[in-house]
Amino acid sequence: MYVRDAKNREEVWLLDHIESMGLDDTAFRSRDYVVAVDEVSGEKAGFGRIRIHRTDAEEDGPDAVCELTSIGVLEGWRGQGVGAHVVERLLEYAGDEGFDTVYALTGESAYLAQFGFRRTDAEQLPAPLEKRHAEKRERTDPDAVPLAIEIDRFRMPERLREAFKQATEQPEDDGDDESAEDFGIDPETATYKYNTGR
Repeated sequence: MYVRDAKNREEVWLLDHIESMGLDDTAFRSRDYVVAVDEVSGEKAGFGRIRIHRTDAEEDGPDAVCELTSIGVLEGWRGQGVGAHVVERLLEYAGDEGFDTVYALTGESAYLAQFGFRRTDAEQLPAPLEKRHAEKRERTDPDAVPLAIEIDRFRMPERLREAFKQATEQPEDDGDDESAEDFGIDPETATYKYNTGR
């Protein structure tokens, strides 16, 4: 399992999964994403994005802000450190771009807290994220709270690092086994039109 930059041809795959998971696709650009891939099967397991907000469109000035967003792991790969490694890679990229602090606006604050993200007051958000926070709460994540991490404080829990090394796709529980009760039928008192041997 490894994490790499998303490729342009993965745009449709990314958009399909972002939509199915109810994640934020605002200002979508596939080049902002990374993808976790199983090196044996080549199957994609998860993805995530950093989004740089600029007040000056020309360059990363002091008002540029980095946001971690749209982290998604496919159901069969969850609980195996895939999301953790996506977050780690994105924070490395943010550091390479010169950012010391990365923000997240999410309802999944407990998940990110295990890496060192801390809640911050919405009133203390940098200007580019104040409006973004309100829009995100209204559009995709009504429970979104602002979090921040200084990149050098990121910590990967050892259990997630080990799980990632051995990650394999787990069969999904499709839960499509329908029963009589699903249709409001009491199987103890039901009569059958045809002889079923019961």
